[in-house]
Amino acid sequence: MTILATMVVLGVLIFVHELGHFMAAKSVGIEVQRFSIGLGPKLFGFRRGETEYVLSVIPLGGYVKMGGMDDEVMEKVEGGAEPQPRMPSPRDFDQKSLAARAFVISAGVIMNILFAFLLFTSVVAIWGVPELRGTRIGQVVGGALPAGTEALAQLPIGATIVRIGGQPVDSWGQVTSVLAEAPAGATEVVTQSPAVTVSVDLPADQDSRIRVVTAINAWLEPKVGAVNPGSPAERANMRTDDRILSVNGTKVASWYDFVEQVQSQPGNQIDLSVERGGDRLELQVTPEPETSVDPVTGESRTVGKIGVYPPFDDVAYRKVGIISALGYGARQTSGTATLILDFLGKLASREVPASSVGSIVTIGEASGQAARAGVDQFLQFMALFSVNLAVLNVLPIPVLDGGHLLFLAIEGIRGRALSIEQRLRWSNVGLWILIAIMLFAFYNDMMRVIRRLIPGMF
Repeated sequence: MTILATMVVLGVLIFVHELGHFMAAKSVGIEVQRFSIGLGPKLFGFRRGETEYVLSVIPLGGYVKMGGMDDEVMEKVEGGAEPQPRMPSPRDFDQKSLAARAFVISAGVIMNILFAFLLFTSVVAIWGVPELRGTRIGQVVGGALPAGTEALAQLPIGATIVRIGGQPVDSWGQVTSVLAEAPAGATEVVTQSPAVTVSVDLPADQDSRIRVVTAINAWLEPKVGAVNPGSPAERANMRTDDRILSVNGTKVASWYDFVEQVQSQPGNQIDLSVERGGDRLELQVTPEPETSVDPVTGESRTVGKIGVYPPFDDVAYRKVGIISALGYGARQTSGTATLILDFLGKLASREVPASSVGSIVTIGEASGQAARAGVDQFLQFMALFSVNLAVLNVLPIPVLDGGHLLFLAIEGIRGRALSIEQRLRWSNVGLWILIAIMLFAFYNDMMRVIRRLIPGMF
């Protein structure tokens, strides 16, 4: 399952990316000599018109070879093939306008973003918006509640909300939507197990209403839903589905108990008791200090993070119309891009350790997990990875699309292109940078595998 899922993810996303370059090149009249899925020597292929369509040995990329782009880097990509002599042509890439060339180079990234948007939108249009099924209360941040709603802090943790005003609720999505959209003024919130009724005065302004919604969080079991590669949790041998029993000897009842205790210990080793497959295990983990914004005061503070996510396995789907699905798809696409850029920024500033970077092994594990979770989860993972591929491709590293765009930007500023020799020299540098990153990422993955096989060795 894992191998097949990885092949599908990489194959489809590489094809989509290169199809963008191919279609854009054709649309502006550039000769396309080869369309390759994979790098290195070709396994097999066929020719249709002027273009050779190829499947190559190394399934970690692809390329569209255009007329006028013969260079040493392309020869290495093709596995050392000798360039064939040819006469310059008006259909060469370098003969086109700056705008046309920028469009062709950007088209792969654009296609990956559009493909992600299509997948996110399609999943919601077909299955619906995912929502936590229950209405059990997991946390109320009393200090974040606006005036008139302070009584919500009296709601018992673990109680189940059954009615808000005159509206019964049976999913957490309904809880948030009713709190957000109910008429301003006096409203009752009713729970059971235990049975409690509190009266609040819902505010009219949108900012205060958002504070009400975000101050109340759904119940989450103290169970690990996912572990960040290279995180303190992974180094401590924590695994998906581990149930957290206690932190430093103090029992935890919910996910928020666990988070509160971890956040209070930045840089200090803590002792965890976890249940895994019916066995009780004792683990030690040191939360990494990280700057966070206090939800009550709005001020920056230092908290501990170990790199785990809560479970979201009790999910229901709420059907929505196509307009809502399109909006959801746009928000998910832009939100995913923002998260990836934030991760890269933290990686550059060393807020996130370099050991978090993964290679084909991490991609394979994530693809397999998503495939086992269901078609909808697999498609959403593919959308996320499509955005990831787009963002990484615009990094200003020669050989990547961002490097080519940088060359074009320099040409636009100078009024003339860099010489072929300069482009070749920088492209070779970019190629070696890319190889070094891939080797480093693969090393990280191998160390993760070894740590899982031999806990405590490193």
